[in-house]
Amino acid sequence: MPTTCQRQGEQRAHVRRWRDPGDGTLQAAHAPKPSPVILKPSVSECLRRSAFSAKAQGTQVTYAPLYRLFFTFLWQRGLDWNEASEDDVEDWEDWRRRGATNPAPVDGGTWAKEQAALKLLYGIAAKRGLVPANPVTLASPTDVKTSDVKWLSPRAFRLWRNVGLGGMLPSGLEDEAWRGRSAGRDMAYADLMYSSGLRRREGGTLLLCELPALGRRNYYAGRVGQGVAKRAGYTFYVGHPALQRVEGYRMSTRALAVARARRHGVYDRLPDLRIIQSVSRAGRVRWRSRDGRAGESALGRLTAAERMLLFVEGEDGLEPAMLWLTESGLPLRYTSWTKVFERASDRCAAAGLEVFATPKMLRHSMALRTLIALHNALDRRLGLTPAERLHYEEVYGQVWLMVKDMLGHRSDQVTRDVYLEPVRGLQLESLLGDDHNPVNAEKIAELAARTGLILDAA
Repeated sequence: MPTTCQRQGEQRAHVRRWRDPGDGTLQAAHAPKPSPVILKPSVSECLRRSAFSAKAQGTQVTYAPLYRLFFTFLWQRGLDWNEASEDDVEDWEDWRRRGATNPAPVDGGTWAKEQAALKLLYGIAAKRGLVPANPVTLASPTDVKTSDVKWLSPRAFRLWRNVGLGGMLPSGLEDEAWRGRSAGRDMAYADLMYSSGLRRREGGTLLLCELPALGRRNYYAGRVGQGVAKRAGYTFYVGHPALQRVEGYRMSTRALAVARARRHGVYDRLPDLRIIQSVSRAGRVRWRSRDGRAGESALGRLTAAERMLLFVEGEDGLEPAMLWLTESGLPLRYTSWTKVFERASDRCAAAGLEVFATPKMLRHSMALRTLIALHNALDRRLGLTPAERLHYEEVYGQVWLMVKDMLGHRSDQVTRDVYLEPVRGLQLESLLGDDHNPVNAEKIAELAARTGLILDAA
């Protein structure tokens, strides 16, 4: 069986994309210097040209270390990856979930993910004739637990943020024992995510040049690049208070981290950084390396790993192009936010509070608030009852179908997503940017009390 250290080491591997140098070695590019992952060429073929490569980057990041864990288990049995049998998979499942020598057995939800990962790989291998049959035939686990709570009310979010990330006491007073030095950064990230509904990777890999310019509007539009989005790039919207807090972080905590890194020569010791020369109106980024090599790419196609290499040069010296930085002034890996959120929730629990949050919960909460706000705005503007609003939604929904036919689209979703994106933007700015239409906190509190599905705070 793999040792505890081996398992933890494998789970910390962050595989971003695969490169095959032709010698049977796959390299995982997740840092300035890629680390080798030794695999058979046949496995390389399965991962590079198959349903695996079509998976979202986040899924690939999750699945790749699981394959390495299982291959280590087979290797210790004297087996190659393509010699796994149904018995081997059953033994692996038994050890992972119930093994006496396993100090940290996984639950049903975790095993379900591992099972899906293995089933995908061996399904691909079976189609290519690399294995006689897919050995993953176990039934899906029946003890998969999913939380009913996926949303946070505005006041529950504020309590979790202030206590968990900001070091406040539940009473609202400052905690003199608080020693957190990244509160400004963490609270700004949480506000951005709660306001915009961005995914963890999308919000965690933003570049300074991708931030909307702060002005006097209620909502601002930004763009998520295809290289870090789950499937395709799209427009996101962030409220003024959240963007203002992000700007405050940039001018304070972030600026101090950059100045500290410059004093200690941190950036001077980075050999593989890319210094941005220009960003065109068409979204082309041009850079040069320390040795004079030049390169360019579409801004939207930059991956998370590539973004971490980008720097800008100002009057005072170099600084990372990424928004979120560590205390040492280096780009923060977007995966680190999970631990930040866990520590914040643990702090709330230690203070006797029953509030917690994950990045995905903030995304769900944004969707719920927006839905309620839009319905509220339409009702107020048109003076409609809920029944009348439903009637108008059914009638005006036909408009999309008529435009679809005029443009010759097969689906009205294409019309909505592509050609009428500016209309959607105008609608959102008009409805959500109305000072007389605040987010209906009372309605959310009412839903929380009635359904028990929304985490609220008294």
